[in-house]
Amino acid sequence: MDESVLAAIVRWPGVPDVYGWLSLSARGQWRLRGEPIDNPSIRDFIGRNYAADQRGCWFFQNGPQRVFVTIELAPWIYRIQPDGRVLAFTGVAPRRLQAAALVDGATFVLLTELGPGNIDDRDADRFLAALTDVAGRALGEAAVERALDGGQPVFVSSARCGLGEAVPPLQRLAADELGAVFGFRRQPAPG
Repeated sequence: MDESVLAAIVRWPGVPDVYGWLSLSARGQWRLRGEPIDNPSIRDFIGRNYAADQRGCWFFQNGPQRVFVTIELAPWIYRIQPDGRVLAFTGVAPRRLQAAALVDGATFVLLTELGPGNIDDRDADRFLAALTDVAGRALGEAAVERALDGGQPVFVSSARCGLGEAVPPLQRLAADELGAVFGFRRQPAPG
């Protein structure tokens, strides 16, 4: 977090938390009361001061005040760069893949040291290059279709997306299971 934010927390303790104002879309768009935040400086400030509490609720630390985030799908959005590497929507590069899932048969979600994040849907085709069979071989088009339909086990090669050497299996989850499995709350509430 920014030094100015940390100093404000110390200087003004006890500022009430805010819920229901800030949200994050599945493509990484910050929204304030439903309206997109278009100012790049504000988006960068939010991204630098974005964290989770012990309950798995994600928030933006706005000086001394925590502004909790309603999450459309996952707390991070990961984008696939032209070289195949993964980059978070805030510009931070995760380094280690811990788990992966296919949600509702349509969306890829990765768990990295940053936290759980969905692959931006515009980059899903690029992410397919990281999928392998049990022997670590890349999947052809027909094998990808079978794998995504549940016809064969599929794995994610971390090395192919710059996320270490692990090769976790691709779990199949429903969107309503995602938060419980990966440890976050999509709709934070006081308490």
